[in-house]
Amino acid sequence: MANQAVFLDRDGTLNEEVGYVNHLDRFVLLPRVGEAIRLLNEHGFKAVVITNQSGVARGYFSESLLHLVHQRMEDLLRKEGARLDGIYYCPHHPDAGAPPYRQKCRCRKPDTELVETAVKELDVDCSKSYVIGDRGAELEFARRIGAKGILVLTGYGKGEWEYYRGQWKVKPDHVALDLYEAVQWILEQKGKG
Repeated sequence: MANQAVFLDRDGTLNEEVGYVNHLDRFVLLPRVGEAIRLLNEHGFKAVVITNQSGVARGYFSESLLHLVHQRMEDLLRKEGARLDGIYYCPHHPDAGAPPYRQKCRCRKPDTELVETAVKELDVDCSKSYVIGDRGAELEFARRIGAKGILVLTGYGKGEWEYYRGQWKVKPDHVALDLYEAVQWILEQKGKG
């Protein structure tokens, strides 16, 4: 039987939105993120980060720094008793930077290549899974993979919800104050099932 997953955007959803995390000191987890991911772990969900990191293509930071940031994220979560089951990222941008990072790819959300890889590696059923993010584009991404989409009001979420939701082609299945509240809603849905 395939696993349920929660596909998590990174910047603005798990950590403070600072534009580009171009130094380890700029990576700060948002409140209650460790607790939220620990709940996912305890209830059998795969916790999977899917993130666009075009700062690599733009030359704002190196791919090696991106790996250090992800290691820091995992270390901070581990201290709170939480773990990620996977981190998948797109370093590309279609119009910025130089090859090989400047390219039109299938891994940049809302395209689905990263999730396709995660589904194979982690045996995930997207129809029983969720996407959580702070941008309207995350909802489009959720629709494309057949998952439910949750908007969090952290990062860009509050502004996107207040000013742009009328333009969205895909509406959220739920709007939550933060990741912790989003996970609480997911657990309620699981209980109803």
